[in-house]
Amino acid sequence: MGEITRRSALQLGAAAAASTTLLRGAPARAAEWTPLKIEPDAAIRVLRWKQFIQAEFDMFVQNTKMFSDQTGVKVRVDAESWDDIRPKAAVAANVGSGPDIIMGTLDDPWKFPDKLIDMTDLATYLGAKYGGWYPVSLKYMMKGDRAIAIGQGASAGTMNYRVSSMRAAGFDTFPTDMPGFAKLCEGLRRVGKPPGFALGHATGDANGWTQWVMWGHGGSVVDKNNNVVLDSPEVVAALEYAKGIYPTFIEGVLSWLDPSNNKAFLADQISLTFNGISIYTVAKNSPDPKLQAIAADMDHAENPVGPIGRPTQQQNVLSTYAYTYSKYPNAVKEYLRFMWEKEQVDRWETASNGYIAPPLPAWNDNPVWTADPKVTPFRDVLKYTQDNGYAGSLGYASAAVMGDFIVVDMFAEACTGDQTPKAAAQRAADRAKRYYEV
Repeated sequence: MGEITRRSALQLGAAAAASTTLLRGAPARAAEWTPLKIEPDAAIRVLRWKQFIQAEFDMFVQNTKMFSDQTGVKVRVDAESWDDIRPKAAVAANVGSGPDIIMGTLDDPWKFPDKLIDMTDLATYLGAKYGGWYPVSLKYMMKGDRAIAIGQGASAGTMNYRVSSMRAAGFDTFPTDMPGFAKLCEGLRRVGKPPGFALGHATGDANGWTQWVMWGHGGSVVDKNNNVVLDSPEVVAALEYAKGIYPTFIEGVLSWLDPSNNKAFLADQISLTFNGISIYTVAKNSPDPKLQAIAADMDHAENPVGPIGRPTQQQNVLSTYAYTYSKYPNAVKEYLRFMWEKEQVDRWETASNGYIAPPLPAWNDNPVWTADPKVTPFRDVLKYTQDNGYAGSLGYASAAVMGDFIVVDMFAEACTGDQTPKAAAQRAADRAKRYYEV
C-alpha cells in the first residue's frame, strides 16, 4: 500500500497524545490491554445508525452476540437514522439517561464532552495495535489530551455512476476536474440519464457533495481563527458552480434524504450521484436481474478536483461515544474493545462489502478492499477527508452548524434561485455567526 500525505499528526501515546507521522500500512505493534472487571449483572444499550446494507447490520449483531456469550453482558442494539440519533443523543446527555453507547456522526460528541466517558486508554491501545489513527479520525476523537470518542471510520462516499450512461454522454473515463464534471452532468441530462444530488437534510449525501464543491473552490465556513467566512468570493464562486449544474439534476432533490438517491439510482431514474457503496452492494446481491445489471454497469470514482488543485472531501465520519451516567462503564469499554478488534472488524467489513472506510491502517489488508476493484475507491477516502470544522477547530459551533444544515441550505437556496449566490452566502454567514460569535 502507498503512504498517505506525509503530514504531522497526532498518535495516541501511553497516557496522552504524542506527535508522530502516520503512514498508510504502518506495521501494527504489540499493545497491551488489561481487561477491565466487568460490573455484576451488566446490561448495556447501544444506539447506532440505521443500516443501508442488511448484511452489515446482521454481522454487527452477530459480533455483539459473541461478546455477550463470552462475557455474560446483555447488550441491546437499537438503530435509528443519523438525523434521528443527533437529537436523541443530545437529550440523553441533558437528562442523564438513555443509551449507554451512541454510534453517531462527526463532531456531535463535542456538544457535550463533559458528559462522556474518557476513552483515552482504549484509543491508545487500538492506535498502538493497529498502526495509528488516521489524522481526521483522531481530530474528531481528541479534545485536548482526552479521547471523548472512538473513531468507527466513515460511511465512505464517492461518485457512483453508470458506465454506459457516462459513455453515452461522451466520456470514456470519469472526469477528474470540476469543469469536466459539469460537462458530464450536462451530457447525462441530454441523454435522459440525469444526475441526482441531495439538497434536503441528508447528513451524509447532501453534506458530502456541497462541502466538496465549497472546499474545492477554496471556501469554508470559518478561517483558521474560527472567524465566519461563508460570505467570501470563494464560497460565492462555489454556489455559482452548483447553480450551473443544478438544472441537470433530476427533479425532487430538494426533499431528498440519505435513502432517496439510493432508491432513484436502483430505480434507473438517475445515473450519477454521491453515495456510499450501499447502492452497488444492494444491486449486486439482489436476485432481481434488473438490479444485477445495474451493478454490472456501475463504477465509482473519487470526487473531481476543484480550482484549488487538490482533493477535498467531506465524509460522514462515524464517532462512537459513551455517557458517564452509564452504570456499567467497564462493560462499555470491554464491549467497544471487542467490537474494534480486527477479528470482529474483518467479519463485519466483509459482510458489508466495505461500507465503512477504515480509521486504522491495519484494517486495510482485508481482501474485501481489493477482490472487487469497484470497492477499492471507498477504502482510501479518509486519506483526503477534511473535518467539518475546517479550516478552524472542532467544537460546539462546528457541530451546531453541521446539525443545522447551514451549508446545505445555502446551496439549496442558490441552486433554486430562491436567493442569489451572494445573498445565500450572506444569509448562511449570519446563521453561522449565531453559533461562532457567542
